Amino acid sequence: MANHKRQFVHYDPEADVIAMYNGKGREEEFVEVAPNVSLELDKKGSVIGIEILNASKVLRPFWNSLRKRQSSYIK
Repeated sequence: MANHKRQFVHYDPEADVIAMYNGKGREEEFVEVAPNVSLELDKKGSVIGIEILNASKVLRPFWNSLRKRQSSYIK
């Protein structure tokens, strides 16, 4: 089990994985909440991290939607 001591977001382009941690606590449990999206929980069940596998594919719809919204604000 991982013990994260600081907040960070890390993208590994070779593995295409994004890991985000809030820096609070030790991972005690790992729960897949959607395909390719898992939460890391501490012993109280609080979320201490999120891991997204195949991140470029999973997040593509979000990024495309964000870009469309941004372009409508820019004149």
